[in-house]
Amino acid sequence: MGTTLERNKNRTRPKKAAGKKNRRRRDQKKRLIALGMDEAVVNQMNSRDVLTALKRPKKVEAAAAAAKES
Repeated sequence: MGTTLERNKNRTRPKKAAGKKNRRRRDQKKRLIALGMDEAVVNQMNSRDVLTALKRPKKVEAAAAAAKES
């Protein structure tokens, strides 16, 4: 007969790690900066705003270009 962990795979599922989450957030902010957004503006954004902006990269590029022209 097997042990509880051999029978119940849900107990051995890996946990979410804070380090990996922070790395994803940092990489997402780097992507916004690469699209042309100002670094100071990106650093003030929360994670939900960053994700919302990354959904439409063409709009981010256009807005960044317009901000640099004016």
